[in-house]
Amino acid sequence: MHTKISSPVLVQQLQELGVRAGAPLMVHASLRSVGPVEGGASGLLDALIEVLGPGSTLLMVLGASQETPFDALSSKVEEGMGVLAEVFRQRAGVRVNDHAAARYAAMGAQSLQLLEPVLLHDYHGPGSVLDRFTALGGSVLRLGADIDTVTLTHLAEYRANVPDKRRVRLRYVRADIGEQWIESLDDTDGITDWPHGDYFSQILIDFLAAGHARTGRVGNCTAELFAAQPFVGFAIAWMEKHLG
Repeated sequence: MHTKISSPVLVQQLQELGVRAGAPLMVHASLRSVGPVEGGASGLLDALIEVLGPGSTLLMVLGASQETPFDALSSKVEEGMGVLAEVFRQRAGVRVNDHAAARYAAMGAQSLQLLEPVLLHDYHGPGSVLDRFTALGGSVLRLGADIDTVTLTHLAEYRANVPDKRRVRLRYVRADIGEQWIESLDDTDGITDWPHGDYFSQILIDFLAAGHARTGRVGNCTAELFAAQPFVGFAIAWMEKHLG
């Protein structure tokens, strides 16, 4: 049987990585990669919240399952977002925004400032949660998450000078008003085709290779911590070079 990772160990590892109180922190995590944590997802959240302290804000992307009509408070997270996001969504004191295509959850001092106002269209662009998070000097913490899961890349898609960006108009079903149509850049297949495959993954690979992130052990995974603003700037330059 594997020894479970205790909260004090996680707290120490997160602190050694560089997680600090202050600016908001967006987390992308695979609980399976982190390993067997005492208390499971709640135990990992406890450690994160302890390190951040009461003056900081924890932010996660939720999305929403499309199995039932969307309800901001009750819809489960989008498939692939992970157990941690679903447990965080239901945690006492967590706020969520009301958006069928871009639901986020936040807990802490700047929750409302990050989550509101909600943009119906172009929800990852100027004035969005991602835009406000970056302006507030936020950082991203990756805990064994898939290489293509840096949501901030969507903000760079809006800011990058890339010709003929692909747009989509998608239909959602809400529990309160029924049918709703939302327009945005294509955040599923990308704003344009890249002949080498998934440019989201490659941007992060190149960013990490350039030494822009702090890395260290958290649980059983190699974690990465980096500031939002430099990442967005790097992603913009990358897109304008490779997609423009």
